[in-house]
Amino acid sequence: MHDSLALLIDHWKADLHSTYNSWFLWEERLKNFRSIRRGIGQVVKDIEAGTFGNAYRGSSLETVVGSVAEQRQIFKGADHAFLWKPKLRIPDIYENADNQRAFARLLHTCDCCDTAQAVVEAIQRIDTLQIKGLGPAVANLLYFIHPTLVMPFNTAIVKGYNAVTGGNVKLGRWDHYLSMREGAIRLNAQHRTQLSNDLGALAGLLFEIGSGRYQAPPREGDESQLKAWEADLAQVRAESAALQKQWAAERESDTTHTQIQGWLRDLGKALGFDVWIASNDRSRAYGGGQLGDGCIADFTPSAGNGAETVRLIDVVWLERNSSQVHAAFEVEHSTSIYSGIVRMLDLALGTTVGAGSTLFLVAPDSRRDDVQQQLRRPAFSRVSELGIRYLPYSQLQQHREAMARFGSGLKPMLEISQLLH
Repeated sequence: MHDSLALLIDHWKADLHSTYNSWFLWEERLKNFRSIRRGIGQVVKDIEAGTFGNAYRGSSLETVVGSVAEQRQIFKGADHAFLWKPKLRIPDIYENADNQRAFARLLHTCDCCDTAQAVVEAIQRIDTLQIKGLGPAVANLLYFIHPTLVMPFNTAIVKGYNAVTGGNVKLGRWDHYLSMREGAIRLNAQHRTQLSNDLGALAGLLFEIGSGRYQAPPREGDESQLKAWEADLAQVRAESAALQKQWAAERESDTTHTQIQGWLRDLGKALGFDVWIASNDRSRAYGGGQLGDGCIADFTPSAGNGAETVRLIDVVWLERNSSQVHAAFEVEHSTSIYSGIVRMLDLALGTTVGAGSTLFLVAPDSRRDDVQQQLRRPAFSRVSELGIRYLPYSQLQQHREAMARFGSGLKPMLEISQLLH
């Protein structure tokens, strides 16, 4: 199986529609890690402070789990396990205060530890409590804390694992999850040069096998089985190739995230500001050079644990030769709006240089309702006092050249953006 699985991995990585290319190599993925981990920390704080409440709806947990569920294919439906089912009284972490605190201890322990042994022991401790309905779906949260130690978990991943290994892992049981995790780590080690230290890569492969997009390699030495599998694999690749023209056309018609950042970079400089580009975007190709060309080389706000998060804001306009922030922009082309809001809250509420700055969510015209819905989440109750504004792509595209020629300061940006409540 080793060679045939290696062949499958190569085909999977070459498929531009695979989870490897569309999620694992997704440019926004690392940003999501940081904001989701911050959200998990907020859940712990709410429970410890006794302000979490006794309902899923409107809680900080709903906000962070909803963001996980938005992280493309393999996390779709991740929120189902956390929805309160009153007739079954599961998961029993809303009305049972002891169970709620135990859940917080699990999240906090995993957030603070850095070894596989500590993570496994934390899982084993909560498993002994037998909290009704609180099973391995929690691993989808823990993955965003420790991607090299924790495997994501859902029905398709389990099916894929069983198909590849011949295992019999069952849903809903922590001991089965931990056994799958051990086997997955061994499997990942065997194919380490093709995959990644981050277990999300292997999880993506197993997800696509378990969901039926790819067939698992035959485990026996049956030549006919192997040929049939190779034919199936070739068909999947052919179908993917047939979609390339459509996929390329869609990408060409999109106004890309990088292009919007470039527009904001050039406009900010024209309006008299120094400009910061997100630390992980500075080297992106743009306009014959790099996105970070002509921008300040360092931006290190004093923001405690949120400092690195703030440095990931897409575009920041600062007072010339000063660290004082005048405006911050998060470009939400097709990504989770939640993550951008978290980063801007860290800037506005956690730093002295960001206090009083104007915050913009820049998104396609069609995402206005998405932006407004996110801003209304109870977890973002402080957003209204900060006055985060929505800037549609069309307004930026239509007016940016005139503003660059005749404008100064922030007033032109206020004219073309909208205050959402």
